[in-house]
Amino acid sequence: MSLLLCLLSLSLGACMPSRQTIRSAQQDVEALRDTRLSCNLPDHCARASELYELGSQAWSESTPETPQHHLILLENGQDALIARINLIRAARTRLDVQSYIFAEDDAGFLVLQELLAAARRGVKVRVLLDQLFSVDDVGLIADLARVHANFELRLYNPTFGKARTGPMEFLAGVLCCFTRFNQRMHNKLLLVDGMLGITGGRNYQNRYYDWDPQFNYRDRDILVAGPATAQMEAAFERFWKHRRAVPAAALRDVRRRLQAVEPGDTVRVAIPKIYPDRVALVSAQADDAALIHERLMSQVHDASRVRFVSDRPNKALERNDASERDLSAELLRLFNSAEQRIVLQTPYLVFSRTAQKSLRALHQREHPPRIIVSTNSLAATDAFPVYALSHKYKRRYLRDFGLHIYEYKPFPGNAPIDPELASGEVSNYLQETLGERATESRRSFLPVVPGSGSRHGGRVSLETAGVRMGLHAKSMVIDERIALVGTHNFDPRSDRYNTESAVIVRDADFARLLAQHILVDTQPENAWVIAPRPKPPVLAGLNYSLGKAFEALPLFDIWPFRYATSWQMKPGCAPVPPDDPKFAQCYEPVGDFPEVNLSLKSIYTRVLTAFGAGLAPIL
Repeated sequence: MSLLLCLLSLSLGACMPSRQTIRSAQQDVEALRDTRLSCNLPDHCARASELYELGSQAWSESTPETPQHHLILLENGQDALIARINLIRAARTRLDVQSYIFAEDDAGFLVLQELLAAARRGVKVRVLLDQLFSVDDVGLIADLARVHANFELRLYNPTFGKARTGPMEFLAGVLCCFTRFNQRMHNKLLLVDGMLGITGGRNYQNRYYDWDPQFNYRDRDILVAGPATAQMEAAFERFWKHRRAVPAAALRDVRRRLQAVEPGDTVRVAIPKIYPDRVALVSAQADDAALIHERLMSQVHDASRVRFVSDRPNKALERNDASERDLSAELLRLFNSAEQRIVLQTPYLVFSRTAQKSLRALHQREHPPRIIVSTNSLAATDAFPVYALSHKYKRRYLRDFGLHIYEYKPFPGNAPIDPELASGEVSNYLQETLGERATESRRSFLPVVPGSGSRHGGRVSLETAGVRMGLHAKSMVIDERIALVGTHNFDPRSDRYNTESAVIVRDADFARLLAQHILVDTQPENAWVIAPRPKPPVLAGLNYSLGKAFEALPLFDIWPFRYATSWQMKPGCAPVPPDDPKFAQCYEPVGDFPEVNLSLKSIYTRVLTAFGAGLAPIL
């Protein structure tokens, strides 16, 4: 077995394209690329955009001593997609895209169509995707490798030098080269002409834009216009030029496809649509100046002190090099600087040892800051094993760290989603909203074909039917003076393996705004409160001691009486925190896993809890 693992490890390195192979592949594909342009104007037929002008304004208003930034929080999925399409169409010189997931569905293909259109009118487009969780249609990737001279696709950390990873290759990567294989590029970035950037939790997949008929994410992005985009550009360049960012044409399975292509062969990247009316609506809205002004420009916030911080490409392999872990180090400094309150939102409530040490130290202060956490319930999460692990440590989180935990409901009262858009049935809405503009927009669309499914599993069945929501936003506010929006999940995987990035804003008004958005998600209509369950009538102390002892075991945590449970506010009451004397009067326990429809559900969860502690760094 040891010999086999060594051979696999060697093959993983040997199968990666050499520099000479990459140069040769790039030369070969250059002759296959289309060089024709759809526009010969100096601005490459960029469309007018009030949103784009934010970048010009911020840069012209800034000096090295007094930088100026215009910021927009993108809380709604549809707005986040409209903003991206609008800015892609407004780009004049270059577009840089970095993403962890790029799915072959309506949202993914719509953005891809816009990027290709930009390239054909003369804009330089560079797309860097994590290989393991993005487009895996080798034929499509081969088409994209040669589609146009202005469009270049690279894949980060490809397994065995290929675009597509099969099941056996996935297993081989885990067995032979765990750290190298397991490091993924979790960064998300859209950079427009080096002047405006969007980053945050959203990938390119339907569920990030409220388009999935079954499950959508409550997520958050931030649009940044101003000098901080220079830091975004520098971070993107580091990844783009890194040896792990392999041009698609140099990947072994893609190159085999390209070798069968002759110069002059036409390429037409198919852009299928599952719900063409819905795509037409958003496409038309992205050109609606009045809508852009009302829904996006009205949300602009000005701030001076804005930074973009990103980990570096060698993060997982260079654990002892602090320079590779820029964001993780910055997060720790921010945590430790808190004095009054931390408001944290994360989909996965699992902390690294370093984070746990910091949280315990904060709680042990004479005047500890209040720490409010918005996270997923079991009913809302898409990662059942991760929730099981967080469930194991609820006592520690409440007692030792002093956290105030609010778990997001799968059907929140104010879900930021349009049911018509999620279902795709928008024909009437399309005409009523945009009329002839929408009709014109539809004429260029291809026939409907089946699309790809979800890449995420781990959801449990529920007692209620409907479009489910799950929390995916990653944000933090320190003392209502520092705000952070990014890709980091505040968990061991983000800390040790994934490369991450975030925007940090030191502005009290903006910090209060972000805190308000997070705290809305903790309200009774949107979340359950996690608090100690009512004490048993007898042997309460013994039960607590035995539960704590089993919690410390990495295996066989089979104690059935957990310390904490979920609570729901009673009608006629006002929200109060769990440490308020009126809490027990106004809230009632609703079980450990409300809304979940599983037989023996607590046993299933605790089985994973019993054996999952050692998996904390990778879940």
